[in-house]
This record gives sequence, structure tokens and C-alpha cells, in this order.
Amino acid sequence: MKRALILMLGVMLVLWYEIAGATPQDEKDTYRLLDLFGAAFERARRDYVDDISDQQLIESAINGMLSALDPHSSYLNVKNYQEMQVQTKGEFGGLGIEVTLDSSWVRVISPIDETPAARAGIQPGDYITHLDGEAVLGMTLSEAVDKMRGPPNSDVRLTIRREGKKPFDLTLTRAIITIQSVKGRVEGGDIGYLRITSFTDRTGQSLHHALREIKAQTKDKLKGYVLDLRNNPGGLLDQAILVADTFLDHGEIVSTRSKREEDTQHYNARKGDMADNLPMIVLINDGSASAAEIVAGALQDHRRAILIGTRSFGKGSVQTIVPLRDNGAIRLTTARYYTPSGRSIQTVGVDPDIVVEQARLQVLSTSGQLQSETHLRQALREDILDAGEKSQSPGSHEKTEENNKEVGIKLGAPEDYQLARAIDLLRGVSLYRAAQQR
Repeated sequence: MKRALILMLGVMLVLWYEIAGATPQDEKDTYRLLDLFGAAFERARRDYVDDISDQQLIESAINGMLSALDPHSSYLNVKNYQEMQVQTKGEFGGLGIEVTLDSSWVRVISPIDETPAARAGIQPGDYITHLDGEAVLGMTLSEAVDKMRGPPNSDVRLTIRREGKKPFDLTLTRAIITIQSVKGRVEGGDIGYLRITSFTDRTGQSLHHALREIKAQTKDKLKGYVLDLRNNPGGLLDQAILVADTFLDHGEIVSTRSKREEDTQHYNARKGDMADNLPMIVLINDGSASAAEIVAGALQDHRRAILIGTRSFGKGSVQTIVPLRDNGAIRLTTARYYTPSGRSIQTVGVDPDIVVEQARLQVLSTSGQLQSETHLRQALREDILDAGEKSQSPGSHEKTEENNKEVGIKLGAPEDYQLARAIDLLRGVSLYRAAQQR
């Protein structure tokens, strides 16, 4: 037991140097700090009111040290580390929700499309205050995530706090979440629509396939692309670089900078734009985070695309997964992202070029009757060229129950106001380009 404790203390010492950057003036200071930890460990192990294992104490100490640094650093035990590896491959169990810690509360970054969380109406910015009636205050992020995961077809009750509303409960049924990270289709016969919901290890490959499919369907009629990154919580850095590279012909995509200047890295685009330099619109919102912000920021800085929507989430930090032999791993914030122009994304996010709030289109009529010239007294009648034709006057426009029903807007659906504005702008840009070339 003592040997195991010494080993664990050694691990803590290594982490102390690597994470906190501690530089004791001499070995005496180092051993004094280890004695301090050992004394606290022994007292908790001996006198805590309930039985607790050495492993629980050590893992809690490591996680406490990491989580005190920032919301994204944490300890992953063996189980969580394995689940994280599965998740980056695009399939995992749970609710389909990306969360973070915000002042000890669990905050939703974004729900993932076509998952229990998205279908239940969970929104970016929601706070989860209770899980099955148990307060999340005081839980680590890993503990909260563990409680949201579970066997498929089992239920979990979430208490949600949303701005402007009283707290309310939602009961969600867990499922196996299989992420199709890229979806592509043709809008109106001439616009390519590409939605990326997350950055998994297959995202770049799937994007290239979707682009080829759109080109095959539209041939020479294509006027441009809409790249939808709304509610995309991010994912793998290399896939974000690959996605940005798909639409750029040259230049820097992103740089990562840590406290050691020699560790600064620059990632550049390779020659070749798979979108053939056609006009592009990128859609973002407050659920667009991390890798999604890298792509949006790179395309904006290179003036390759116009950004529409609302300001992104603002997660501009790099997390490195460091395996700890057979004891899981640590997720450690090691650097910050910077866009090609040198902007830091951290906390400030990416601002769209054109701010478009999400909205719902609705026909407004106070009387239920459309008004036009034909309703004016003594208005001239239609000049009918064919005597066989009859003048058509607009009839009454009855309101239906559906007009008044409060319906949530599904991203990418016909009622998606932001997408409609993006398509309108894209067609306008295409017409302008064509006129300039005449």
C-alpha cells in the first residue's frame, strides 16, 4: 500500500511540474509540498466519515488540480478515456449533448442533430441544474457526463434553466448516438448545402464525398455553397484543418501557441479549392465552438466566405490528451488557437459579417383578408387580352391552427430563417459576379 502511495505521489509530482509549471528553488521545497499532500491524503483516508479507496482519493486529487485550471482540463479514468476514444470515432452512447462547466454549473454548448437532446428541444446556453433530481452543483464535469450516460432506452430527467423562463424538467431516453457528421444536399437546383455537425475522424472524407455528390447533381448550374456550422461543438483539430483546406487554395489556416515559443505551430492550406472558388456562405451561432470556429475564422480572414448568423461560442483553447499508462489519461489545455490574422478566439468567439438572428417567418394579417388594388372602390379592372379568360381576385386567407402553433425551428429545414437569408445572399453574390464578368 505504501509503495502504491509513493508511486502515486511520484505521478502527482510529475503532473505538478508539467501542469502547474512549478519551479521549486530546491529539492527541499519539493519534498515539503509532497509531505503536505501526503498528510492531507492520510487524514482523509483515515478519518473520512465513509469508506473511500486510495484510488478514489488520488483520482479526485488529480481531477481537482486539473479542473481548477480551466473548464476543459480534467482527469479521465480508464472508463472515461475509453469512451472518449469511441466518441471521436463518431459513435457513442448517451443523449447527444456537448456540455462544459460554467461557474460549477453544467452549461450546454450544443445538442447534436438527430439525437435525444436535439429532439427534446435542448438549446445552446441552457444550464442543467439537476440530473434525476440530484443537483449538479459540486459535481465535476466527468461526474455529470457519467450520470447522463447509461444503457440505451433508459430514461434520465434533466432540470433545465433557460434565460427568460422558469426552470423546467425534461425526460430524455438514452440512445446509441451515431453521428453522421456531414450532410449534403442541393437547394433549389443551384445551391450546395453542407452541414457539419461535429468534427470526428471521418469528417474530412465525408465532406469530400458530399461535394462530389453535389457537383454530380448540379453539373454546371451550381452558383455556390452554404456551409452550416451552427450548433457544431467542435472535435478533432486535424479534421478542422482538413475542412478549411478543402475551400482554401493557399495561406495559413490556424496557429496554436503555448507558453513555450518553440511549441508554436502553423497549419497551412494546400493548393486546390474543391469548391472551385464559387461564392460561399458560412452559418454560425452561439453553439459553434472550437474546431467549428477555426474553420469559420480561417474562411473569414481569407475572405473566402461571408459569415452569417450570430457570434460563436468562444472556445479557442487546445486540449491535449496525455495517457497515464494503465491509469486513464488527462485532458490538459496546452495552447490557444489563433486565426490567420492573429485573432484569438478564446472567450470572444467569431463575429459574423452579417448578423442574422434566428426567426420564424409568419404571414401577418389583422383581418384574415389580403388587401390589394382590387379592393379599392372604382379600381380599374384587369385588361384581359383573351376574352375567354376571367379576372381572378384574391380570396380570403384563412388562418389555420398551424399558423398559430409554436413550432421549434429545425436547422436546415424550410422554415430555417437564417438558411433562407444565406441562400438569398448567395444567389445575389452569384448574379453580381456574373454581371461583373460581362
